[in-house]
Amino acid sequence: MARSMGTQTRTTADDLIADLREARQVELAVFTDLADDQMLGPQERFLEPPIWEVGHVGWFQEYWILRHLYGAQPIPPKGDSMYDSFHVSYTRRWDHDFPSRAETLNYLQTVLDSCVHRLRGSEPTPKEIYFYRHVTQHEYMHSENLAMVCQTLGYRRPAFPNVARGTVGVDSAYQRRDVEVPGASFPLGASQDASFVFDNEKWAHLVEIKPFRIANTPVTNAEFVEFVESGGYVTRKYWGKHGWEWRRRHGAEHPRFWSTRDGRWFQGAFDQRLPLDPWHPVVHVNWHEANAYCVWAKRRLPTEAVRGEGAGHALLPVGRDAADARAGKPGLSPRGPDRRPGPSGGRQPVRLPADDRQRVGMD
Repeated sequence: MARSMGTQTRTTADDLIADLREARQVELAVFTDLADDQMLGPQERFLEPPIWEVGHVGWFQEYWILRHLYGAQPIPPKGDSMYDSFHVSYTRRWDHDFPSRAETLNYLQTVLDSCVHRLRGSEPTPKEIYFYRHVTQHEYMHSENLAMVCQTLGYRRPAFPNVARGTVGVDSAYQRRDVEVPGASFPLGASQDASFVFDNEKWAHLVEIKPFRIANTPVTNAEFVEFVESGGYVTRKYWGKHGWEWRRRHGAEHPRFWSTRDGRWFQGAFDQRLPLDPWHPVVHVNWHEANAYCVWAKRRLPTEAVRGEGAGHALLPVGRDAADARAGKPGLSPRGPDRRPGPSGGRQPVRLPADDRQRVGMD
């Protein structure tokens, strides 16, 4: 992924250009393998047409860099009416006469080349650094959004660059436990010396935390299967009002991409249906599902402050008051290797490649 955008260091034009190109490499890795008849895809809530996704990324880069920073004229005549997400509702994003796939990719390359040309050989100003960082992060978010579209619709698995895959052994001696966390003041939000932040991250403020306990591992597929098979999805008492309405409306009886065959659980992974890995952290569940699991398991979901320190998949024990649940503490996850459960209640240590620990997602 792109270079760190946290605490300020000297940023060169080469840094910004390399980040732009790397973000484009990820975007195209997701988009390139899509078939021509998948450019629009079916209209569904929270999805976007893939051809709109990539066109919007080019338009956003053109708008903020070429037009906003440098005063250039618009490139596609109807770009604003097609790609401006502030004025084009997602429900209308299938209604346009889009440029062809080849024309869209040519537009993206033209914009990228122009942005690189404007910056190359110069000392970037703070304003240039901010907006180049802005469009880079925006493209990464839309790469994740496009990957989500592909996952939802069962399209071919993208060939993500620089992501190592493999298997790991099981450490059956490792046991799940809760970690005692003392009270502290936690700085929630972005610090003012960050080189780039989105406006909804401003600014860091202290959150006072009372002592609490938190699980030292994520919830696993095996644990979530217990909830499903015990009738968790059809037992009203585990669900809030809106969650139960959501479950009934969608007929949900298990996570969206799960299925069973001959008594075995499987999980959809893009265009593949794979046996459910019991020791993998559960994914692709919404807030309603996660909260219902917590009620069933007599736990509760972590807070934003806890998530900010990388412990966002752990669960707080029930029994402390609500004020404790609104606070987090640095250092809640085990330092060093990530850990997942192994057979018979044990846990397996997993050292993930750096790219796997980073987010790929969303506008």
